[in-house]
Amino acid sequence: METKFEFPYDFIDKVIISQEDIQKRVRDLGNLIANDYKDSEKLLLLGLLRGSVVFITDLMMHVSRPMTMDFMSVSSYSGSESSGFVRIDSDHKTNIRGWDVILIDDIVDSGYTLKTVSKLLIDRQPRSLKLCALLDKPERHKVDIHIDYLGFTIPDYFVVGYGLDIDEKGRNLPYIASVNLKKYHGG
Repeated sequence: METKFEFPYDFIDKVIISQEDIQKRVRDLGNLIANDYKDSEKLLLLGLLRGSVVFITDLMMHVSRPMTMDFMSVSSYSGSESSGFVRIDSDHKTNIRGWDVILIDDIVDSGYTLKTVSKLLIDRQPRSLKLCALLDKPERHKVDIHIDYLGFTIPDYFVVGYGLDIDEKGRNLPYIASVNLKKYHGG
């Protein structure tokens, strides 16, 4: 049953991933992670705030094994553009030495954020480190990055919904929608 949800913002262009498709893929990713880490004694899902909150919350419901969740707050965006500079605003609380860590982000654009945070985490000596993202825009990558658990590959659209935003607008949409940047910036 498809959920109807009016576009609450006039800058929404079109839905590119439905709520139902997101839920199915998140369930599949959760099951895959649970299977891959069935023998892990210490599994940590480490989400990057704020965009990953909806994704990590849904994902953990499908990781049917013991796990822990923690967060880091990082920033690299201003409006609709990645600055290329990654700032750690708030660090995780868990000592990750010896843990199996899955770093979770909402979207991979340039790749700078995941690459920078991954390097930082590796220095903290986790048992393993893998990357998970809901969305990937490979044509925008500026660095070489491998995503171990990926929801969807999308074209070079600016998107909102399911936790993703543009200047804090659109996070609450249950689907992923493209933004018409001309309408957003006033034409």
